[in-house]
Amino acid sequence: MRVSAWVILGGLSLAVLFAAYIAPYDVSDARRDHSYHPPTRIHFRDAQGVLHWRPFVYPTVAKRDEHLRRRYVDIKDRLCFIRFGGRRLIRVDEPGRLYLLGTDSRGRDLFSRVLYGGRISLSLGLLGAAIACALGFAVGATAGYFGGRADQFLMRTAELFIMIPGFYLLLAVRSALPPVLDSRQIYALVVIVLSCIGWGSVARVVRGLVLSLREADFVAAARVLGQSHSRILIRHILPHTWSYVAIIWSVSVPGYILGESALSVLGLGIQEPDVSWGNLLSESLAVAHLTLHPWVLAPGIFLVLASVCFNVLGDPVREKGGMG
Repeated sequence: MRVSAWVILGGLSLAVLFAAYIAPYDVSDARRDHSYHPPTRIHFRDAQGVLHWRPFVYPTVAKRDEHLRRRYVDIKDRLCFIRFGGRRLIRVDEPGRLYLLGTDSRGRDLFSRVLYGGRISLSLGLLGAAIACALGFAVGATAGYFGGRADQFLMRTAELFIMIPGFYLLLAVRSALPPVLDSRQIYALVVIVLSCIGWGSVARVVRGLVLSLREADFVAAARVLGQSHSRILIRHILPHTWSYVAIIWSVSVPGYILGESALSVLGLGIQEPDVSWGNLLSESLAVAHLTLHPWVLAPGIFLVLASVCFNVLGDPVREKGGMG
């Protein structure tokens, strides 16, 4: 499971990083005549039964059935071959279109938009969790190492932040701000709010670890040698708490991704023309869309997959930290 999680997250990260090359189309490339186009079927054998060594697709045209529902029909007298390499990894001959995950209401390729949207969703989760863990370690290590009144004050403050429901606070802050915030400001807002709440649980764990480590022989030896408190914390205590901080970081990332996604689904998060997995899921809120166009849930599959993989990575690190 751990290897699979690393492979999936590694592949997903590379795909997101090189989205401009891997994605078949630009994030804003819209074809109104291909609204809610289903995933394109790839063929190797044509209508006459001839086998081709290169995969191809048929151009499609939209027609209405007896219930006035849009249906796409293949034009089988024209083969549009799929080509690899060049300016983009995957291309297809015109007038064919390659929609690996279908299209949205504006005829934009969902696969391309999922790759571009992963840049915002994944980076927000990684950055938010990293800030919360860094702040939590600083507070928890200070409280555990020095003890006394500093410990009491810092831990009561951490407990206060732990009690605050992060998503509801995010909604409250977002509703109190002007509705004209751009995506960069919303990105920063989500990171700051969730990080300021998430550090409390990290601080409590680190504080308990540091309490047991500060009386260890190697820490006492460092004090005798005249090393500063900051040097002791960074060089001698941090390495022994790193595995536990890594656990918290890995299992915290999905929370930040889901927080942004929930906000975007409600229309309060990342806004067009910027793309995130959350605002891509906004079209899936209508039952009619799910019934007629189930592929609009594709961004949710990537969201769940990334969240599960980050949680899976925390288990082996927990075992390693427990044995140390």
